[in-house]
Formats: sequence, structure tokens, C-alpha cells
Amino acid sequence: MAFLLNKTTLSAFRLHSQKSNDSLTISRRGFHVEPGAREKALLAEDPSLKRFKSHKKSLRRLKTVGDVLTIVVVAGCCYEIYVKAVMREEARKQAK
Repeated sequence: MAFLLNKTTLSAFRLHSQKSNDSLTISRRGFHVEPGAREKALLAEDPSLKRFKSHKKSLRRLKTVGDVLTIVVVAGCCYEIYVKAVMREEARKQAK
């Protein structure tokens, strides 16, 4: 008997939660509204600001230069570490 009571309580709770979820999704869903004339004017491209925008070619070139410089610096650091290690090893051999 307790099993049947528990089962009906759970099913009633599920139905209630489904109803509340449906009402929440409807209330949360926004409706698409076309922008007005002022919003369209604000979103339009302004020719006077065009020179301040970054262009894809120059941005790609700058990114490539940055990548190359990073690789050069890392290679230089590795070379310096290698040279110091070799010089230290030679100094140990001469000390013996």
C-alpha cells in the first residue's frame, strides 16, 4: 500500500514539475523584434571610423611576426642553456 502511495505521489510531482517547466520556458523565450530606425543607424558602418579598424591582412601579418619572434627568442634561450652546459662540462673536465 505504501508503494502505491509513493508511486502516485512521485507521478503527481513529475506532472506538476513538467507543467511548471513548460510555463517557465514560454515565459523565458523572447520574441524577435525588428530593430527600429535608431538602432539600424547605430549598427550601420561609419566611414569615418573605418581607418581605426584592424584589417585581416595586417592582423595576420602581425600575428606571424609575433610567432616568429617567439620562436627566435625560445631558440636563443635554448642555445644559451646549451652553451652554458657545454662550457660547464668542459670546465669540469679541465679541473680533473
